[in-house]
Amino acid sequence: MTQRTFVVGVGMTKFDKPGTKDGDYPDWVLEAGTAALRDAGVDYDRVERAFAGYCYGDSTCGQRAVYGLGLTGIPVVNVNNNCSTGSSALYLARETVRGGLANCALAVGFEKMERGSLAMKYEDWTNPMDRHLEAMFAIHAPEGSQFAPQMFGNAGRDHMRRYGSRPEHFAWIGWKNHRHSVDNPYAQFQDAYTLEQIQDARMIHDPLTKLQCSPTSDGAAAAIVASERFVEAHDLWDRAIEIAGQALVTDGATTCDADTDGIRLVGADMSREAAHQAYEEARVGASDVDVCELHDCVSTNELLTYEALGFAVEGEGHHLVEAEATTHGGSGPTVNPSGGLISKGHPLGATGLAQCTELVWQLRRTVDRRQVPDAKVALQHNIGVGGAAVVTVYVPPRAA
Repeated sequence: MTQRTFVVGVGMTKFDKPGTKDGDYPDWVLEAGTAALRDAGVDYDRVERAFAGYCYGDSTCGQRAVYGLGLTGIPVVNVNNNCSTGSSALYLARETVRGGLANCALAVGFEKMERGSLAMKYEDWTNPMDRHLEAMFAIHAPEGSQFAPQMFGNAGRDHMRRYGSRPEHFAWIGWKNHRHSVDNPYAQFQDAYTLEQIQDARMIHDPLTKLQCSPTSDGAAAAIVASERFVEAHDLWDRAIEIAGQALVTDGATTCDADTDGIRLVGADMSREAAHQAYEEARVGASDVDVCELHDCVSTNELLTYEALGFAVEGEGHHLVEAEATTHGGSGPTVNPSGGLISKGHPLGATGLAQCTELVWQLRRTVDRRQVPDAKVALQHNIGVGGAAVVTVYVPPRAA
Protein backbone atom coordinates (compact mmCIF):
# COMPACT_ATOMS: atom_id res chain seq x y z
CA MET A 1 0.00 0.00 0.00
CA THR A 2 1.37 3.41 -0.95
CA GLN A 3 1.65 6.33 1.44
CA ARG A 4 0.77 9.95 0.81
CA THR A 5 3.87 12.12 0.52
CA PHE A 6 4.52 15.68 1.62
CA VAL A 7 7.30 18.23 1.33
CA VAL A 8 7.69 19.55 4.86
CA GLY A 9 10.88 21.55 4.53
CA VAL A 10 12.76 23.36 1.76
CA GLY A 11 15.86 25.49 1.52
CA MET A 12 18.31 26.85 -1.01
CA THR A 13 21.32 29.06 -1.38
CA LYS A 14 21.48 32.05 -3.63
CA PHE A 15 22.62 31.00 -7.10
CA ASP A 16 25.82 32.70 -8.27
CA LYS A 17 28.11 32.95 -11.26
CA PRO A 18 30.70 30.13 -11.20
CA GLY A 19 33.83 31.10 -9.36
CA THR A 20 32.23 33.95 -7.40
CA LYS A 21 30.45 32.08 -4.61
CA ASP A 22 32.15 31.79 -1.22
CA GLY A 23 32.94 28.28 0.00
CA ASP A 24 32.54 24.95 -1.79
CA TYR A 25 29.75 22.49 -2.45
CA PRO A 26 29.74 20.99 1.10
CA ASP A 27 29.23 24.51 2.48
CA TRP A 28 26.35 25.16 0.09
CA VAL A 29 24.65 21.87 0.90
CA LEU A 30 25.09 22.57 4.60
CA GLU A 31 23.35 25.92 4.10
CA ALA A 32 20.49 24.56 1.98
CA GLY A 33 20.07 21.36 3.99
CA THR A 34 20.10 23.16 7.33
CA ALA A 35 17.50 25.59 6.02
CA ALA A 36 15.27 22.71 4.89
CA LEU A 37 15.59 20.90 8.22
CA ARG A 38 14.90 24.09 10.13
CA ASP A 39 11.91 24.77 7.90
CA ALA A 40 10.60 21.28 8.64
CA GLY A 41 11.32 21.61 12.36
CA VAL A 42 13.11 18.25 12.50
CA ASP A 43 16.67 17.17 13.25
CA TYR A 44 18.86 15.42 10.71
CA ASP A 45 18.82 12.20 12.75
CA ARG A 46 15.14 11.82 11.74
CA VAL A 47 16.15 11.51 8.07
CA GLU A 48 16.25 7.84 7.00
CA ARG A 49 17.46 8.16 3.37
CA ALA A 50 19.31 10.82 1.39
CA PHE A 51 19.47 11.33 -2.36
CA ALA A 52 22.15 13.74 -3.55
CA GLY A 53 22.07 15.07 -7.10
CA TYR A 54 24.96 16.60 -9.06
CA CYS A 55 26.39 16.30 -12.57
CA TYR A 56 29.94 17.62 -12.26
CA GLY A 57 31.98 15.97 -9.52
CA ASP A 58 33.66 12.81 -8.35
CA SER A 59 31.86 9.75 -7.06
CA THR A 60 30.48 10.05 -3.50
CA CYS A 61 30.40 13.84 -3.56
CA GLY A 62 26.88 13.25 -2.28
CA GLN A 63 28.19 11.67 0.90
CA ARG A 64 30.71 14.44 1.43
CA ALA A 65 27.94 16.98 0.89
CA VAL A 66 25.49 15.58 3.44
CA TYR A 67 28.13 14.61 6.00
CA GLY A 68 28.14 18.26 7.03
CA LEU A 69 24.59 17.71 8.26
CA GLY A 70 25.60 14.61 10.22
CA LEU A 71 27.23 11.19 9.94
CA THR A 72 24.31 8.93 10.81
CA GLY A 73 25.03 5.89 8.64
CA ILE A 74 21.92 6.23 6.49
CA PRO A 75 21.89 5.16 2.82
CA VAL A 76 23.09 8.00 0.59
CA VAL A 77 22.50 7.60 -3.14
CA ASN A 78 24.31 9.78 -5.68
CA VAL A 79 22.06 10.86 -8.58
CA ASN A 80 23.09 12.11 -12.04
CA ASN A 81 20.37 12.61 -14.66
CA ASN A 82 21.60 15.58 -16.67
CA CYS A 83 19.59 18.78 -16.16
CA SER A 84 16.77 16.86 -14.45
CA THR A 85 19.12 15.62 -11.71
CA GLY A 86 17.58 17.59 -8.84
CA SER A 87 14.06 16.46 -9.68
CA SER A 88 15.29 12.89 -10.09
CA ALA A 89 16.65 13.02 -6.53
CA LEU A 90 13.27 14.36 -5.39
CA TYR A 91 11.54 11.57 -7.32
CA LEU A 92 13.65 8.91 -5.58
CA ALA A 93 13.03 10.44 -2.16
CA ARG A 94 9.32 10.52 -2.83
CA GLU A 95 9.27 6.93 -4.16
CA THR A 96 11.10 5.75 -1.04
CA VAL A 97 8.56 7.39 1.26
CA ARG A 98 5.57 6.52 -0.92
CA GLY A 99 6.58 2.86 -0.96
CA GLY A 100 6.88 2.69 2.82
CA LEU A 101 10.66 2.19 2.94
CA ALA A 102 11.13 5.38 4.97
CA ASN A 103 9.01 8.00 6.66
CA CYS A 104 11.44 10.88 6.12
CA ALA A 105 13.91 11.37 3.26
CA LEU A 106 16.19 14.16 2.11
CA ALA A 107 16.63 15.22 -1.51
CA VAL A 108 19.50 17.60 -2.11
CA GLY A 109 21.04 18.95 -5.28
CA PHE A 110 24.15 21.01 -5.85
CA GLU A 111 26.59 22.04 -8.53
CA LYS A 112 29.98 23.68 -8.82
CA MET A 113 30.26 24.60 -12.47
CA GLU A 114 32.73 26.04 -14.94
CA ARG A 115 32.04 29.27 -16.76
CA GLY A 116 30.79 29.11 -20.32
CA SER A 117 28.56 26.71 -22.23
CA LEU A 118 28.10 23.08 -21.26
CA ALA A 119 30.48 20.63 -22.93
CA MET A 120 31.18 16.92 -22.85
CA LYS A 121 33.71 15.91 -20.20
CA TYR A 122 34.79 12.48 -21.43
CA GLU A 123 35.70 12.58 -25.09
CA ASP A 124 36.90 8.95 -25.13
CA TRP A 125 33.44 7.72 -24.04
CA THR A 126 30.43 7.32 -26.28
CA ASN A 127 28.52 10.60 -26.17
CA PRO A 128 25.24 9.77 -24.39
CA MET A 129 23.44 12.10 -26.80
CA ASP A 130 25.04 10.71 -29.95
CA ARG A 131 21.73 9.41 -31.28
CA HIS A 132 20.01 12.73 -30.60
CA LEU A 133 22.77 14.70 -32.32
CA GLU A 134 22.89 12.34 -35.28
CA ALA A 135 19.14 12.72 -35.73
CA MET A 136 19.39 16.51 -35.43
CA PHE A 137 22.15 16.79 -38.01
CA ALA A 138 20.08 14.71 -40.40
CA ILE A 139 17.45 17.48 -40.46
CA HIS A 140 19.53 20.56 -39.53
CA ALA A 141 23.03 21.17 -40.87
CA PRO A 142 25.62 21.47 -38.09
CA GLU A 143 26.53 25.01 -37.02
CA GLY A 144 29.30 26.40 -34.88
CA SER A 145 27.25 27.08 -31.75
CA GLN A 146 27.39 24.87 -28.65
CA PHE A 147 25.26 21.73 -28.76
CA ALA A 148 22.64 22.77 -26.16
CA PRO A 149 21.54 26.11 -27.66
CA GLN A 150 21.84 24.54 -31.10
CA MET A 151 19.40 21.76 -30.20
CA PHE A 152 16.89 24.04 -28.52
CA GLY A 153 17.32 26.81 -31.05
CA ASN A 154 16.64 24.36 -33.88
CA ALA A 155 13.52 23.23 -32.06
CA GLY A 156 12.36 26.85 -32.03
CA ARG A 157 13.07 27.13 -35.74
CA ASP A 158 10.94 24.06 -36.38
CA HIS A 159 8.10 25.61 -34.37
CA MET A 160 8.35 28.86 -36.34
CA ARG A 161 8.36 27.09 -39.66
CA ARG A 162 5.49 24.76 -38.80
CA TYR A 163 3.22 26.91 -36.64
CA GLY A 164 4.07 30.55 -37.34
CA SER A 165 5.71 31.58 -34.09
CA ARG A 166 8.27 34.37 -34.42
CA PRO A 167 11.56 35.36 -32.71
CA GLU A 168 9.76 38.09 -30.75
CA HIS A 169 7.61 35.45 -29.04
CA PHE A 170 10.72 33.79 -27.62
CA ALA A 171 12.25 37.17 -26.74
CA TRP A 172 9.14 38.05 -24.70
CA ILE A 173 9.68 34.93 -22.57
CA GLY A 174 13.24 36.07 -21.83
CA TRP A 175 11.90 39.53 -20.98
CA LYS A 176 9.24 38.06 -18.68
CA ASN A 177 11.59 35.80 -16.74
CA HIS A 178 14.20 38.49 -16.22
CA ARG A 179 11.44 40.80 -14.98
CA HIS A 180 10.17 38.13 -12.57
CA SER A 181 13.64 37.63 -11.07
CA VAL A 182 13.83 41.23 -9.86
CA ASP A 183 11.79 40.16 -6.81
CA ASN A 184 13.79 36.99 -6.08
CA PRO A 185 16.77 37.49 -3.76
CA TYR A 186 17.99 33.94 -4.53
CA ALA A 187 18.33 34.63 -8.27
CA GLN A 188 21.72 34.89 -9.95
CA PHE A 189 20.47 37.86 -11.97
CA GLN A 190 17.95 40.41 -10.72
CA ASP A 191 18.01 42.82 -13.64
CA ALA A 192 15.05 43.84 -15.79
CA TYR A 193 15.59 44.51 -19.48
CA THR A 194 13.53 46.03 -22.22
CA LEU A 195 12.26 43.75 -24.95
CA GLU A 196 14.62 45.50 -27.35
CA GLN A 197 17.60 44.74 -25.11
CA ILE A 198 16.61 41.06 -25.07
CA GLN A 199 16.34 40.99 -28.85
CA ASP A 200 19.53 42.97 -29.46
CA ALA A 201 21.76 40.92 -27.15
CA ARG A 202 24.51 38.78 -28.64
CA MET A 203 23.13 36.01 -30.84
CA ILE A 204 23.94 32.52 -29.50
CA HIS A 205 21.99 30.39 -31.99
CA ASP A 206 19.25 32.07 -33.99
CA PRO A 207 16.62 32.86 -32.67
CA LEU A 208 18.25 32.69 -29.22
CA THR A 209 20.16 35.67 -27.87
CA LYS A 210 22.28 35.56 -24.73
CA LEU A 211 19.49 37.01 -22.59
CA GLN A 212 17.22 34.13 -23.60
CA CYS A 213 19.66 31.45 -22.40
CA SER A 214 20.23 30.18 -18.87
CA PRO A 215 23.70 30.67 -17.38
CA THR A 216 25.92 28.15 -15.65
CA SER A 217 25.67 28.62 -11.89
CA ASP A 218 26.89 27.51 -8.48
CA GLY A 219 24.52 26.68 -5.64
CA ALA A 220 22.44 24.11 -3.78
CA ALA A 221 18.84 23.37 -2.81
CA ALA A 222 17.14 20.77 -0.63
CA ALA A 223 13.77 19.32 0.31
CA ILE A 224 12.54 17.10 3.14
CA VAL A 225 9.94 14.55 2.01
CA ALA A 226 7.79 12.87 4.65
CA SER A 227 4.91 10.42 4.96
CA GLU A 228 1.49 11.30 6.29
CA ARG A 229 2.33 9.33 9.43
CA PHE A 230 5.46 11.44 9.97
CA VAL A 231 3.57 14.69 9.37
CA GLU A 232 0.91 13.66 11.87
CA ALA A 233 3.38 12.46 14.49
CA HIS A 234 5.39 15.70 14.35
CA ASP A 235 2.40 18.04 13.84
CA LEU A 236 3.72 19.48 10.58
CA TRP A 237 0.41 20.18 8.84
CA ASP A 238 0.98 23.93 8.97
CA ARG A 239 3.95 23.61 6.60
CA ALA A 240 3.23 20.39 4.66
CA ILE A 241 2.66 20.59 0.90
CA GLU A 242 1.47 17.39 -0.73
CA ILE A 243 3.13 15.83 -3.76
CA ALA A 244 -0.16 14.80 -5.33
CA GLY A 245 1.29 13.45 -8.56
CA GLN A 246 4.71 12.82 -10.03
CA ALA A 247 6.26 11.03 -12.99
CA LEU A 248 9.71 10.45 -14.42
CA VAL A 249 9.78 9.55 -18.12
CA THR A 250 12.70 8.82 -20.44
CA ASP A 251 12.91 8.90 -24.23
CA GLY A 252 10.51 6.78 -26.23
CA ALA A 253 10.66 5.50 -29.77
CA THR A 254 9.46 8.82 -31.24
CA THR A 255 12.44 10.86 -30.01
CA CYS A 256 15.00 9.74 -32.56
CA ASP A 257 12.90 7.89 -35.16
CA ALA A 258 12.99 8.65 -38.87
CA ASP A 259 10.13 11.14 -38.58
CA THR A 260 11.54 13.12 -35.66
CA ASP A 261 11.99 16.88 -35.55
CA GLY A 262 13.77 19.38 -33.35
CA ILE A 263 10.84 19.61 -30.96
CA ARG A 264 10.83 15.89 -30.20
CA LEU A 265 14.62 15.78 -29.95
CA VAL A 266 14.59 18.16 -26.99
CA GLY A 267 12.08 16.04 -25.10
CA ALA A 268 8.60 17.34 -25.89
CA ASP A 269 7.13 13.83 -25.99
CA MET A 270 8.79 12.95 -22.68
CA SER A 271 7.37 16.08 -21.08
CA ARG A 272 3.92 15.40 -22.49
CA GLU A 273 3.83 11.85 -21.16
CA ALA A 274 5.24 12.81 -17.75
CA ALA A 275 2.62 15.54 -17.44
CA HIS A 276 -0.15 13.11 -18.40
CA GLN A 277 0.94 10.64 -15.72
CA ALA A 278 1.38 13.31 -13.03
CA TYR A 279 -2.00 14.93 -13.78
CA GLU A 280 -3.69 11.53 -13.68
CA GLU A 281 -2.23 10.62 -10.30
CA ALA A 282 -3.06 14.05 -8.86
CA ARG A 283 -6.55 14.02 -10.36
CA VAL A 284 -6.10 17.48 -11.87
CA GLY A 285 -5.71 18.85 -15.37
CA ALA A 286 -3.62 21.54 -17.02
CA SER A 287 -6.44 24.05 -16.61
CA ASP A 288 -6.24 23.63 -12.81
CA VAL A 289 -2.61 24.77 -12.59
CA ASP A 290 -2.16 28.21 -11.04
CA VAL A 291 1.62 28.48 -10.91
CA CYS A 292 4.37 26.60 -12.73
CA GLU A 293 8.13 26.39 -12.59
CA LEU A 294 9.24 24.87 -15.89
CA HIS A 295 12.55 24.14 -17.55
CA ASP A 296 13.34 27.31 -19.48
CA CYS A 297 16.96 26.41 -20.18
CA VAL A 298 16.31 28.69 -23.16
CA SER A 299 13.22 30.68 -24.09
CA THR A 300 12.26 28.40 -26.98
CA ASN A 301 11.90 25.50 -24.59
CA GLU A 302 9.50 27.39 -22.37
CA LEU A 303 7.17 28.02 -25.30
CA LEU A 304 7.41 24.39 -26.48
CA THR A 305 6.69 23.21 -22.94
CA TYR A 306 3.49 25.28 -22.74
CA GLU A 307 2.16 22.84 -25.33
CA ALA A 308 3.70 19.69 -23.83
CA LEU A 309 2.14 20.45 -20.43
CA GLY A 310 -1.26 21.18 -21.94
CA PHE A 311 -1.37 24.92 -21.25
CA ALA A 312 -1.86 25.39 -25.00
CA VAL A 313 -2.76 22.98 -27.77
CA GLU A 314 0.03 21.85 -30.07
CA GLY A 315 1.20 24.68 -32.30
CA GLU A 316 -0.43 27.47 -30.28
CA GLY A 317 2.00 28.15 -27.45
CA HIS A 318 2.88 31.53 -28.96
CA HIS A 319 -0.73 32.65 -28.53
CA LEU A 320 -0.20 32.50 -24.75
CA VAL A 321 2.72 34.88 -25.28
CA GLU A 322 0.61 37.24 -27.39
CA ALA A 323 -1.99 37.31 -24.59
CA GLU A 324 0.75 37.76 -21.94
CA ALA A 325 -1.04 34.94 -20.15
CA THR A 326 1.93 33.47 -18.26
CA THR A 327 3.02 36.47 -16.22
CA HIS A 328 1.52 38.08 -13.13
CA GLY A 329 -1.99 39.31 -13.85
CA GLY A 330 -2.37 37.12 -16.93
CA SER A 331 -4.97 34.44 -17.51
CA GLY A 332 -2.42 31.92 -16.31
CA PRO A 333 -0.83 29.88 -15.20
CA THR A 334 1.93 32.17 -13.99
CA VAL A 335 5.11 30.54 -15.27
CA ASN A 336 8.52 30.88 -13.63
CA PRO A 337 7.74 33.56 -11.01
CA SER A 338 11.22 32.82 -9.62
CA GLY A 339 12.82 34.10 -12.82
CA GLY A 340 13.26 30.58 -14.13
CA LEU A 341 16.54 29.08 -15.24
CA ILE A 342 17.12 32.02 -17.57
CA SER A 343 17.49 34.52 -14.74
CA LYS A 344 17.52 32.61 -11.45
CA GLY A 345 20.37 30.44 -12.79
CA HIS A 346 20.92 26.80 -13.64
CA PRO A 347 23.25 24.79 -11.38
CA LEU A 348 22.18 21.49 -12.93
CA GLY A 349 21.92 19.32 -9.82
CA ALA A 350 20.17 22.02 -7.80
CA THR A 351 17.70 23.30 -10.39
CA GLY A 352 14.87 20.83 -9.78
CA LEU A 353 15.00 21.28 -6.03
CA ALA A 354 15.07 25.06 -6.38
CA GLN A 355 11.89 24.72 -8.47
CA CYS A 356 10.38 22.62 -5.68
CA THR A 357 11.41 25.23 -3.11
CA GLU A 358 9.79 28.07 -5.06
CA LEU A 359 6.51 26.19 -5.49
CA VAL A 360 6.32 25.17 -1.83
CA TRP A 361 6.81 28.81 -0.91
CA GLN A 362 4.15 29.84 -3.43
CA LEU A 363 1.57 27.42 -2.00
CA ARG A 364 2.42 28.58 1.52
CA ARG A 365 2.00 32.19 0.32
CA THR A 366 5.34 33.39 1.66
CA VAL A 367 7.08 34.96 -1.35
CA ASP A 368 5.89 38.56 -1.02
CA ARG A 369 6.01 40.52 -4.28
CA ARG A 370 6.32 37.51 -6.57
CA GLN A 371 3.38 35.72 -4.95
CA VAL A 372 0.78 34.26 -7.31
CA PRO A 373 -2.55 35.13 -5.65
CA ASP A 374 -4.76 32.25 -4.53
CA ALA A 375 -2.41 29.58 -5.90
CA LYS A 376 -3.81 26.15 -5.09
CA VAL A 377 -2.20 23.84 -7.68
CA ALA A 378 1.48 24.08 -8.59
CA LEU A 379 3.30 22.24 -11.36
CA GLN A 380 7.03 21.58 -11.69
CA HIS A 381 8.71 20.55 -14.94
CA ASN A 382 12.40 19.64 -15.17
CA ILE A 383 14.01 18.01 -18.20
CA GLY A 384 17.38 16.66 -19.20
CA VAL A 385 18.05 15.92 -22.83
CA GLY A 386 19.42 12.47 -23.35
CA GLY A 387 17.02 12.07 -21.54
CA ALA A 388 14.67 12.35 -18.58
CA ALA A 389 11.65 14.50 -17.82
CA VAL A 390 10.19 14.86 -14.33
CA VAL A 391 6.81 16.50 -13.73
CA THR A 392 5.46 17.03 -10.21
CA VAL A 393 2.09 18.34 -9.01
CA TYR A 394 1.90 20.04 -5.61
CA VAL A 395 -1.20 20.99 -3.63
CA PRO A 396 -1.91 22.08 -0.04
CA PRO A 397 -2.94 19.10 2.14
CA ARG A 398 -6.38 17.82 1.23
CA ALA A 399 -8.63 15.00 2.35
CA ALA A 400 -7.71 11.55 1.08
